[in-house]
Amino acid sequence: MIRTRREALGRHVLIRGDSGRVLKKIAPGSIDVIVTSPPYNIGLDYRSYQDRLAEEDYLDWMEDICVKLHRVLQAQGSFFLNIAGSSAQPWLPFELVVRLRKLFVLQNHISWVKSIAVRDVTHGHFKPVNSKRYLNRNHEHIFHLTKKGDVPLHRLEAGVPFTDKSNINRRRHQQDKRCRGDTWFLPYDTVRSKEQKFSHPGTFPVSLPMTCLRLHGVRSDLTVLDPFMGTGTTLVAAEKLGVKAIGIEADTRYVRTARERLRNCIEEAQGD
Repeated sequence: MIRTRREALGRHVLIRGDSGRVLKKIAPGSIDVIVTSPPYNIGLDYRSYQDRLAEEDYLDWMEDICVKLHRVLQAQGSFFLNIAGSSAQPWLPFELVVRLRKLFVLQNHISWVKSIAVRDVTHGHFKPVNSKRYLNRNHEHIFHLTKKGDVPLHRLEAGVPFTDKSNINRRRHQQDKRCRGDTWFLPYDTVRSKEQKFSHPGTFPVSLPMTCLRLHGVRSDLTVLDPFMGTGTTLVAAEKLGVKAIGIEADTRYVRTARERLRNCIEEAQGD
């Protein structure tokens, strides 16, 4: 049994403990945005979690977690679920999201592109697949789930500048921003070792949770939750945007890394 330990750092709370148990103690409707990337059940090398359950056991476990997330999410909240399958288990993300239809509406399905080839030039990074049958997997899913499918979004806050600037006046746009759409190219920074990825097999770039939060809409009283905090990327994103975050993680070493990253981010902001 994992003993629960809470720690406040700046405006944020880090909780070492089991997500299922901790979520029971969070007040109903108290969370505005959930951004998380749970274990994918594809055999990644986590320190304290066996990422290879029987498929039905994994789906049952994730459905139970999502029932608890539904309880803590406020009525106009957003739940951004980042998940991927594998070449051997391509149906898994879809099997999960179909199960979640009884709880949430799938308001947007976003493809997070980690690497893309434009003509003959590759941009971004991916883990190659050594196979004669399968292509390299260069994207993951972000399922934007809401309670009723009617959450208004701040599309331009998460938007991109126009390439053709003549569109701004010609189309009578108020600013040099357009909707990013449902395909997001958000590459990792180049790393050359596991240590540069904080010795965690499933990190995502800070730009991903930042874009999710901007899309939902950032305001000073926002509360963000990551029930699978890992090394704290969602909390770092929340700090950069000036909002409160709660992170839950079972692995002591990852909590320690999240604390260090978050503290460095706070100190950098104070030094500006």
